[in-house]
Amino acid sequence: MLRYAAIDIGSNAVRLLIADISKQDGLYKYKKNTLIRVPLRLGDDAFLDQKISPKKVGDLVKTMTAFKNLMDVYHVTEYLACATSAMREAENGEEIVKLIKDETNLTLEIIEGQREANIIYANHIEQDLDQSKTYLYIDVGGGSTELSVFVNGAPEASKSFNIGTIRMLDNQDKEETWEEMKTWVKDNTKAYKSLAGIGTGGNINKLFRMADEKENAPMSLQKLNSLYNKLTSYSLKERIHVLGLNPDRADVIIPACEIYLTLMKWTGIKQIYVPKVGMADGIIKLLIEEKLD
Repeated sequence: MLRYAAIDIGSNAVRLLIADISKQDGLYKYKKNTLIRVPLRLGDDAFLDQKISPKKVGDLVKTMTAFKNLMDVYHVTEYLACATSAMREAENGEEIVKLIKDETNLTLEIIEGQREANIIYANHIEQDLDQSKTYLYIDVGGGSTELSVFVNGAPEASKSFNIGTIRMLDNQDKEETWEEMKTWVKDNTKAYKSLAGIGTGGNINKLFRMADEKENAPMSLQKLNSLYNKLTSYSLKERIHVLGLNPDRADVIIPACEIYLTLMKWTGIKQIYVPKVGMADGIIKLLIEEKLD
């Protein structure tokens, strides 16, 4: 049994996905074995101070040490560790990469926004949907939002924007970035009628579960809007205690909702598909493509 691991060091959380790889009908498939998520919130440091604090560096090193030990116990044969927006902006990002290498022997790659988008799209979700439709693929993270337009099952354009949930909570999202995103979206979707959305990321997955939609059915703009109104009617404490949201989800879910709703309204998208995959799944798919296909 081949086992691959994906490490996704995001602005809100750090994830380890261990997956079992098998061959079925000549194609390589993966099955999730173990998924661990640690809410380190590196973005709070990176977006406000442009530097990750010694305390958070220490927590990240401990997390990576634990991940390395788990990968050894699970006999992982290949892995890829990627750091996104927070580490991109932290002045001590490369220093942290070196420290992690020295302490854990794990190689960590700080990736640019375009590579992040490419990894997310390695999931090839559009292949399971109606290929005659045009889709705007939206991945919302803590520090950035990755967008891609798919036409007839192929990507036409993609771009990463410095708009994310932690960035918004810290008031570090800039008006000009919103304008830039709006212009890009309008320019790249105006030629297409009846656009549908594809949403990935932990927040949209949670929203989809809260919407109680059928598996593989899209979530409507109306439903997302009513969820947003419900969430904003509760205080942060109530979202944790009454709605049962994790503390590290209860605050970011509202700005995430705002990003999805804004993009859907700009483009006239009425429905969004939520395939429950993200960066870590994309890393596993990429490893399969690079090592086996």
